[in-house]
Amino acid sequence: MTTISCGIDFGTSNSSIAIDKDGEISLVPVENAQVTIPSAIFFQRSDNKAFYGRMAVNLFFDRQDGRFMRSLKRVLGTPLMKQGTLVNGASMNFSSIITSFLKHIKNKADAVAGQELEHVVMGRPVHFVDNDPAADARAQDELRAIAQRIGFKHIEFQFEPIAAAFAHEARLSGEKLAIVADLGGGTSDFTVIRLSNQYIHKADRSSDILANTGIRVGGNDFDKELSLAAIMPELGYRSTYGEKYLEVPLKPFHDLAEWSKVNFLYTPKIIQQVRQLLHQSHDKKRYRRLLNVLEHETGHTLLAAAEGAKIVLSDQYEYKALFDFIEEDFSIGIQRSVFEEAIREDVDKIAASARQCLMEAGVRNQDIDLVILTGGTTEVYSVQAEFKRLFPNAAIADENKLSSVGLGLAYDSQNKFGEKRERS
Repeated sequence: MTTISCGIDFGTSNSSIAIDKDGEISLVPVENAQVTIPSAIFFQRSDNKAFYGRMAVNLFFDRQDGRFMRSLKRVLGTPLMKQGTLVNGASMNFSSIITSFLKHIKNKADAVAGQELEHVVMGRPVHFVDNDPAADARAQDELRAIAQRIGFKHIEFQFEPIAAAFAHEARLSGEKLAIVADLGGGTSDFTVIRLSNQYIHKADRSSDILANTGIRVGGNDFDKELSLAAIMPELGYRSTYGEKYLEVPLKPFHDLAEWSKVNFLYTPKIIQQVRQLLHQSHDKKRYRRLLNVLEHETGHTLLAAAEGAKIVLSDQYEYKALFDFIEEDFSIGIQRSVFEEAIREDVDKIAASARQCLMEAGVRNQDIDLVILTGGTTEVYSVQAEFKRLFPNAAIADENKLSSVGLGLAYDSQNKFGEKRERS
């Protein structure tokens, strides 16, 4: 039996897996006919059964009883990996939760391959954790251990922007100097690389890769900034209370605007604190909305509304977001200009990381022939405008935004494991 290898793109927002079968690279349908799956998991309260992807999202928004989680990748390398979390009243560590999700994806690929897959190239951001090499190394080690736990015996890693470059390379004619911008939910990563369809099967690409940079800023941060700027003020954010007109605690609002922290807010202690402050609030109507969200555990619904507004504002100048799950006929009008101002610092950080990549590669903006945009965050209008400004003479390639990393990882698995398989 021919050994089949694969590549796994475990993303903050979406994930995919692609296989190299008989020299043909293809994405595996991981949720019905879909080749990408939201990186989400829902544990049903009655029996703790796990549901994944769109099914998990739908169960949660249908108000089924259970525990919903997203953005699990951002936990890697952090103290939360050891602390774990409560799932339907029982303690569960994040390693087990991520294992469950990735095993689900692998099972789909095993079925398509007709065998237990043992060879994998796992995608990874340039930095799991910014400015902390020890935490970054720990995150990769944690992901390696999870890959071993789900049945992989031969595990390699590749930077996600390099993988995206490999996915585009097959369609190129001639040599191109490219910068890859992989902007996902949790990180923004860049690679300057020489590409050619003549290089596809080169086992060693180190001489073609001129530089890598990355920053822990992505689409989830855009959701947070939009929420804090346009939505949270309508829930009492930065309002005051008491005789001294003190500002209400900001931490609940910040946690409510971050996918990985929402679930930690639904504790009796926090809810009681908000109830007590409501009596002293100078803006009871708005602050009561915060209490409503906490009591009814609709924080993820609130964040999903922010994410939806972000997506619409990439195409429209204004949007009326509905929040009738908080209060009847409650809506907030949001303008694109407010969104762009809210994320301006984050976009500046992303652009600075791209410029740093050029500097480390020893090339100029005008030397770049091709800009490869991958990841859902590249859909944001101000992000696209920034890259067109940075590289006015380059061609823009932005097809397969959500699946190019998975495809490229499978191409890399072909090169990394092909010769080893033939010798075995």
